[in-house]
Amino acid sequence: MNLINTSRRKSIQHMMRYSSAWLLATGSWGSAQAAQDGASRSAQDGFRPSNQDEARAYDVHDLECIDERRGRAVPARLYRPTDAKESSVKGVPIVLFSHGLGGSRTGYQYLARFLASKGVACFHPQHVGSDRSIWSAGSPFLLADRLLAASGDNEAIARVLDLRFCLDRLQADRLSEGFDFSRLVVAGHSYGANSALLMGGARVLREGHLVDLQDARPRAVIAMSAPAFYGESSWTSILASMNRPSLHITCSEDLIRIPGLYSGPEDRVAIFKASAGLPKCFAMFEGGSHSVFTDREATGGFETNRRIKGASCELVFEFLKLIFEGDQNAIKGWQKRHESMLSQFSFV
Repeated sequence: MNLINTSRRKSIQHMMRYSSAWLLATGSWGSAQAAQDGASRSAQDGFRPSNQDEARAYDVHDLECIDERRGRAVPARLYRPTDAKESSVKGVPIVLFSHGLGGSRTGYQYLARFLASKGVACFHPQHVGSDRSIWSAGSPFLLADRLLAASGDNEAIARVLDLRFCLDRLQADRLSEGFDFSRLVVAGHSYGANSALLMGGARVLREGHLVDLQDARPRAVIAMSAPAFYGESSWTSILASMNRPSLHITCSEDLIRIPGLYSGPEDRVAIFKASAGLPKCFAMFEGGSHSVFTDREATGGFETNRRIKGASCELVFEFLKLIFEGDQNAIKGWQKRHESMLSQFSFV
């Protein structure tokens, strides 16, 4: 099975290898590493709540998990509301979050910290086959091979299995005391959004077999900047089985520029339209960038970046209200407050 079909993969391989040579020849390889280092520092140092009460509203726990059945390490970070044990009868809701290509469990802190301060637990597994090590683990001449392996069928499947394993692990851990696993949403950014969609029911046909990785536990899916399912002619057939509610977030300058894996905001629109489950919501901010939804602070412009992050946090929280409490006014109220920032919006 290939989540990128065979003919498409050959052309991608050629373009990626060409781009690795180009990075070295122009010195952009060092810039790419510097950008990654900057993102890591931002994840460590930025986006902490300024209010001391909010800072005390949750604890952060790093878990060193190993899926012995697969022989695969799955490190994870848990943002746990401190009052989870004393929570209401309903218990603490959970967001299971999958990072993008080259990310880690320490990423997307701005979102996790916001939600945890609001009483929502956030669990962030790290996908070791497509994490930040791909940028630095070996020769830059072999970057194309690492990118191909990270975006291939084995890793795409392994990422969803990581999510399922970590969810099992969390349910068995004392740290989840007070959590309500009937109020679970799976989310992700970029490659992680595809992982979330696959866990939520998206299916790809390969060599006469359906790649079906859905898990019954998530109530809904949040897809931030979901890339194309490359080489597919019908996204409706892929997402017709994704019949749970979904939230799709992007921006008008949301461009993935990896050679051979180009994807623009029109792909986010198509994925939203093809997603079968209802209710569903789509928000496209004006401006921004693909990386504006990561912890990087400058991409897309400092002020635009800050505003999109803040509005996205609010939208995710309002979507959780919709899913768990049936509050449709939450989404409608969010749209009115942020209408000036939006280039497209749909709620059905």
